[in-house]
Amino acid sequence: MSDLARLAIDSEYNNVGELMGIDDALMGEISELMGTMGAADKVRFLKKISSKPQGSRGSRAEFEKFFKEVPENVKAALISGELRLADYTIYSIKQVSSKTIKLFETQDDKETGLRNISNAKLPKNFVFLVSGIYVLAGVAEDPSDREKVKATDFKSVNLFPAIANAEFSLKSNKKQIIPDGNIIRKFITDNNHYGNLGYFKLDNPRLIKDDELIEFVIELGTMYGLDPKTFVYVGLDGTGTTP
Repeated sequence: MSDLARLAIDSEYNNVGELMGIDDALMGEISELMGTMGAADKVRFLKKISSKPQGSRGSRAEFEKFFKEVPENVKAALISGELRLADYTIYSIKQVSSKTIKLFETQDDKETGLRNISNAKLPKNFVFLVSGIYVLAGVAEDPSDREKVKATDFKSVNLFPAIANAEFSLKSNKKQIIPDGNIIRKFITDNNHYGNLGYFKLDNPRLIKDDELIEFVIELGTMYGLDPKTFVYVGLDGTGTTP
């Protein structure tokens, strides 16, 4: 039996057929592959690639629905076990110094406590599904002291009316994930004791690839009442590929 078939049978993913590109493979590659197998392995292989996704939960289950959109090199690494799926949150912290707040910018460097990606892009071979988003705000003790900024106590945007009444958008590779003009008030979850503070679950999750520019922009209608030392925390929460 070929290495690909063995990996498919032993894969941890229920819908490994999506990873293998089953739609394209039906043109002949699957028949050729099965010709190398014994009868028992054929049964196991067909059962594996034809099974419907089941068992996974949360953002992992959502990610598995997007296997067709995953780059071929990442698919191969997932099948071989070089990459796996893991829970992850991409975050960035920025000061509210103008009405337009860009949370991810090309000049940004990765720095623990401020952001965990550089240049507004994911690391190589990191494919990420945005399942939900956090937006919080806080007042730094001293915005010129990076250590004190990193120690900011972030709270509900409900305590910052100018931010709560603002709008936001999310783009990946210039394509809209969340359209312009969406309301920040979606992140006011103070009375939801069953969910996380400042968290908004997307009904329409979207995939971001490692070569795509991430743009999360908050547009304030006013800065009235905001302490000049105010910072915003944004976290894109979901599932990504990792070694």
